[in-house]
Amino acid sequence: MTTKVLLILLDGLRWDVAQTSMGYLAHLLEVRQASLYKVQAELPTLSRPLYEVLLTGTPVAVNAIGANDVVRLSHQRSMFHLATAAGLTTAAAAYSWFSELYNGVPFEPWRDRDQHQSDLPIQHGRFYWQDSYPDSHLFADAEMLRQAHHPDFMLVHPMGIDDAGHRYGSDTPEYRGSALATDSLLSHYVPRWREAGYTLLITADHGMNADGQHGGVLPDVREVPLFCIGDAFVPGTYREGLSQLAIAPLMCRLLALPLADAMQALPIPGYEPQGENAVVFPAQVDPSTPLTVSEVSIS
Repeated sequence: MTTKVLLILLDGLRWDVAQTSMGYLAHLLEVRQASLYKVQAELPTLSRPLYEVLLTGTPVAVNAIGANDVVRLSHQRSMFHLATAAGLTTAAAAYSWFSELYNGVPFEPWRDRDQHQSDLPIQHGRFYWQDSYPDSHLFADAEMLRQAHHPDFMLVHPMGIDDAGHRYGSDTPEYRGSALATDSLLSHYVPRWREAGYTLLITADHGMNADGQHGGVLPDVREVPLFCIGDAFVPGTYREGLSQLAIAPLMCRLLALPLADAMQALPIPGYEPQGENAVVFPAQVDPSTPLTVSEVSIS
């Protein structure tokens, strides 16, 4: 059974803060309406390279987007390319770098903020270019696009958590407060999007260190969350460490799309696909065991 997929990319959200400062998502875990995976981000832990990782399922050694200042179109077949090739509708409310990766370069704000063109990989887009663009506006942009165009695959990409981390560092009230604020926004939109038939994947590109930086290899910048909300997932918290390269192939399977040649179908514990021909990977937690608060705290 084909579903619709909404990828919510919370830029700069580290694993531990996702557990301690996202109370609404923790509630969904407690009532067994969500799953949480610990994901290991690819290297380098920089934004543009990891945007490419998440949307193409390829490492930097393959895609060659190795730094934030590599400004060009992707050479890979992204989720947007695969979806449009299959006749699906795509959309994104996201940072301008996504437009540069998949629709065209250079990004000109006056020309490219709003894009609606059926022959582009991102067919319907509203893009911002300042890191301080409010998350509240971004989520409203996303809902406007969803209601207007009913996309089968959509990217929602707020920057508020990352912006707070760069300004103040990760061990600060401002960074944690930004996560709390984004979680509150999710409490308004998640029920609406679930009711509209979407499977939601909520993740981050990278984390943030106490210095307000990322790009290195330590857990504070490399460990990020993946919340999965949908019928194809056994509720639970999975701490084994999932490769970030698994996310794009997972979205392909949810959308009943063939994987791009450069993607690898990696096991997803607790994923129970709805399609007849999908590969089932066994869960590694007991779905009959009730979740407790400790199961959604820092490991």
